[in-house]
Amino acid sequence: MGADLYSERVTRFLEAAETAVDGKPSLSDVAEYAYVAITPPGRSLVHVAGACPLAPDGTTVAIGDVRGQAARCVENLVQSLAAAGAGLGDVVKTTVYVASAEQADLVAAWEVVRDAIAPHRPPSTLLGVAALGYDDQLVEIEAVAAV
Repeated sequence: MGADLYSERVTRFLEAAETAVDGKPSLSDVAEYAYVAITPPGRSLVHVAGACPLAPDGTTVAIGDVRGQAARCVENLVQSLAAAGAGLGDVVKTTVYVASAEQADLVAAWEVVRDAIAPHRPPSTLLGVAALGYDDQLVEIEAVAAV
C-alpha cells in the first residue's frame, strides 16, 4: 500500500471515530487515548508480555503503592521495548491491569502510564482484576508496538 493511500485510510478511520456515523452520536472526546491505531505499511509488530513491578532480583517493588508499581512497570516496559528496537513512541496499544476494584486505584495507575507515554496517545484499555501473578503485585502493563 502506497504512503498516500495509507495516509488517506488513516485519516478516514480517525475521522470516522470522531464524527457521527449513520446518524449516531460520535465517540466521546473525554478519553485520554486514541480510539484506533493503524500500523503503517512495512512495520513489524512487537508484542510485549505484561511488564510487572519486579526488581532485577525478582522481588515485587513498591508493595501497596499502585503509582510506584505502575512506574516500575513502565521502566520494565521501556527496557523490553528497547530490546526490540522500539520505544514508548512506537506503542500502538496498551492494556493496563490493576488488581483492585477501586476506581481511584485504576485512575492512579493510568495517570502514571499516560504521563510516561505522553504526548503519544495510543489506544489503551484499563481494567481492574481480582489478582495478578506475583506476590503483592498490583499493576501490569501489556503493550504492542510497531517498528
